[in-house]
Amino acid sequence: MKTRLMKNSTQLSDFILAGYFETGPFRYLYLIIVMSLYAFIVVSNVLLIVVICVNRSLHEPMYMFLCSLFVNELYGSTGLFPSLLIQILSDVHTVSAPLCFLQVFCVYSYGSIEFLNLAVMSYDRYLAICCPLQYNELMTFNKVAKLIAAIWLPPILVNFLTLPLIVPLKRCGNIINKVYCDNHSIVKLACSDTTVNNIYGLIVSAFSVFGPLIVILYTYMRILKVCFSGSKQTRQKAVSTCTPHLASLLNFSFGACFEILQSRFNMNNLPNMLKIFLSLYFLTCPPLFNPLMYGLNLSKIRLTCKNLMPPQNRWEPEVAHI
Repeated sequence: MKTRLMKNSTQLSDFILAGYFETGPFRYLYLIIVMSLYAFIVVSNVLLIVVICVNRSLHEPMYMFLCSLFVNELYGSTGLFPSLLIQILSDVHTVSAPLCFLQVFCVYSYGSIEFLNLAVMSYDRYLAICCPLQYNELMTFNKVAKLIAAIWLPPILVNFLTLPLIVPLKRCGNIINKVYCDNHSIVKLACSDTTVNNIYGLIVSAFSVFGPLIVILYTYMRILKVCFSGSKQTRQKAVSTCTPHLASLLNFSFGACFEILQSRFNMNNLPNMLKIFLSLYFLTCPPLFNPLMYGLNLSKIRLTCKNLMPPQNRWEPEVAHI
């Protein structure tokens, strides 16, 4: 029987996404909501990327790393939302194998880049707060360029090398119990031996998570040490620049942790809507909230965005006349 399944497995040219459910008359409501979310993500992230690139006053390491973060938010959300919009309109939720593998590549490289970007941003804050006098010497333009290359190139290369491990797998089924394609679900469908895939996946996951996590923990331990022993001005600077970063880190980590847990453990006891929401969290909430958090909390970006608005649309606080 297994031999027959393995022979038939080569004919499986598409996957069925079983995470979707019948929405009936609410289909177009969900479509409008998802389309609005994607439009907001694109507009807000593109706006901040343009603001940082165009304004010379924002050509500083912190804002360059922020620009890299916003580009990744666009990349990750584009790997999800177009497919999501198509599937909401479809009666049969199938996706071709090449597009499924492309989505796996986009989703996993997005997650790795996000975590690395947050680690580099924490290192930048560590140098700015703990070594303010040497900051300009330590964080030169060349070093910023090398760090941004280190954020993007290793995850893209590592996830590109994942494809030769999953594409040739002989599959005994094609049903993925999610609303998008993921590596672990495809590996579980395999009839052939997946030992290499599992070992490679564990190694990549360990380096992708624990490597950046060690950097983040070390830098924040040093920042806290300086804050407790430093002046009130130092503490205020640390709070103002680190709060958005910490909020972004916790936001992404929550979604990523649930996604890892859901992939490895049985979550059938959870309501279907809650499972879908939590599985999409790390791909939707960081791209939505990061532009808001950094745009509203960092005064330079906020003032630059305000100056771009026409004078009649700017909000000016009323001044009481005494």
